[in-house]
Amino acid sequence: MARVTRDDVARLAGTSTAVVSYVINNGPRPVAPATRERVLAAIKELGYRPDRVAQAMASRRTDLIGLIVPDARQPFFAELAHAVEQAAAERGKMVLVGNSDYLDEREVHYLRAFLGMRVSGLILISQGPSEHAAVEIDAWDARVVLLHRRPEAIDDVAVVLDDVGGAQLATRHLLEHGHEYVACLGGIDSTPESGDPVTDHVEGWTRAMKEAGRSVEGRLFQAPYNRYDTYKLALELLQSPDRPTAVFCSTDDQAFGVMRAARELGMDVPQDLAVAGFDDVKEAGLTDPPLTTVGSDREGMAKAAVDLVLDDSLRVTGSRGQRVRQFPAGLVVRRSCGCGSPPKR
Repeated sequence: MARVTRDDVARLAGTSTAVVSYVINNGPRPVAPATRERVLAAIKELGYRPDRVAQAMASRRTDLIGLIVPDARQPFFAELAHAVEQAAAERGKMVLVGNSDYLDEREVHYLRAFLGMRVSGLILISQGPSEHAAVEIDAWDARVVLLHRRPEAIDDVAVVLDDVGGAQLATRHLLEHGHEYVACLGGIDSTPESGDPVTDHVEGWTRAMKEAGRSVEGRLFQAPYNRYDTYKLALELLQSPDRPTAVFCSTDDQAFGVMRAARELGMDVPQDLAVAGFDDVKEAGLTDPPLTTVGSDREGMAKAAVDLVLDDSLRVTGSRGQRVRQFPAGLVVRRSCGCGSPPKR
C-alpha cells in the first residue's frame, strides 16, 4: 500500500502543502479555523503520519527534549522526571531520560548523545561540580536549562528551589519541639566545593542551629542519598552514647532509612526520635508515622523548565541572579516531628 504523503492530505483538504505543514507544526503562520478543520479531517481520513525524521533534518531540531537526572530510581527524581514529561507532552514534545549516576563522565556522555540527536532543548539536573559539562554545553551552543540546582561552573538559565530556606524551616520546627539540638544527615561530601546537591540543605540547618545558639560541632553526619545505606548508618548513630533526639535528613529517602532503623531498635518516632526530611515525595505521607518534610511545587518547576528550554522569549539575559527562577519551599507538617502525636504511655 502506497505511503500517504503531505501532498495527498493537501489535495483532499483542497489546500496547499504549506498550509498542511502549518497545521501539523502549529505554525509558523496562522491557519483559519475552517481550513484547519479540513486539514485535520483529511489527516484522519487518510491515516497520515508525519515523517518526524524528515522534519528534524529540515529544521535541524527534533520534537525531543533531553533530560539528565542523577538517579531515576530515587523517588524525588522519579517524580520530577514525570512532571517534566507531563509538561513536555502539553507542548507536543517527548522526553529522553538519561541517568548520570552522580558521575561527571556519565553526565557528559548524555549531554553529547542528546545534543547530537538535535533535541529541541535539554534539561539538566546536575549533581556535581560539572566543569566538564560546562565545556560541553559551550561547545554545542545548546539550549540548556538547569533544574533543581545550579552548579557554579554552569551559567545557563536555571529553575531552582529555596533549599536553604526550606532546611531552615524544618530545623527550626524541630528545635521548637524542645530538643537540645538537631542532628543533620547531609550527603557523602556536603561542601560547597564538592558540588554536593544537598549542600544548601546543610547550610540551612547550620543557620537555624546557630540562630538558636546551638553548636553544630559533631552533629553533621555524612550519609548516602538512598534509604538502604542510610539505614545501616542510622543503626550505628542511634545506638551511640550521645544519640540525637531529633534528626533533619537532607532527603526523604534518608529519612525513610532512619525511621526504619529506629523501629528496628525499638524506638518510637517521634517520642524517642523526631524526624524531618526534605522533598515531600508521595511516600512521605504513607510512612508510620507520616513524615514531616519540606515540599515544593514540582509541577510548577517542571513546567517552568520546559517553557524556558523551548521559548527563546523567556530565556532572560543579564546577571546570574536575573537568570535564576527560584521557587519557594514550604514545610509540610505531619506526625514524625511530634505534632499531633498522642502522649507516650
